[in-house]
Amino acid sequence: MEDREILALFFARSERALNETQAKYARYCRTVAGNILPDSRDAEEAVNDALLAAWRSIPPQEPQSLRTYLAKLTRRAALKRWRARDAQKRGGGQTEAALEELAGVLPGGTDPVQTAEAGLLAESLDRFLAALPETERQVFLRRYWFMDPIAAICARCGFSQSKVKSMLARTRARLRRHLEKEGLL
Repeated sequence: MEDREILALFFARSERALNETQAKYARYCRTVAGNILPDSRDAEEAVNDALLAAWRSIPPQEPQSLRTYLAKLTRRAALKRWRARDAQKRGGGQTEAALEELAGVLPGGTDPVQTAEAGLLAESLDRFLAALPETERQVFLRRYWFMDPIAAICARCGFSQSKVKSMLARTRARLRRHLEKEGLL
């Protein structure tokens, strides 16, 4: 079934929308969640949470790309579940490693001023990513959006581990300079 037909089912509030979405995108969403959550049961729960979030948010949201929208919801649900698990037991998994790599670059905090600036940061990141060469953008997104392990990125792109690690380090440094230039650091 085409995405526009699935979206029409969501707008008609037909439960069939969930069945069709699950049939078409469950495997993809499990991969997104599985890159963040090592336990397959947690990943499955994150996918279920993402489907529920899609049901609750469409309408009024009308995503241009259902696949991307579901990946965003799945990633958000998986990170929420990971944080809850991590609060109970600290570990040294891939998600923690990827988040720690970015911690030195991105501003953080929860005060109202920083919350208001989050939109500016998102726009700045969009501009930064759009300016990157395709290969560097894909490696950066695979690591920090999809939380892929370095080894998986190497296999996907055909690069050595040292090349991927150095590419990520250079891209983080460029991101830091970009954010400093835009006054966000």
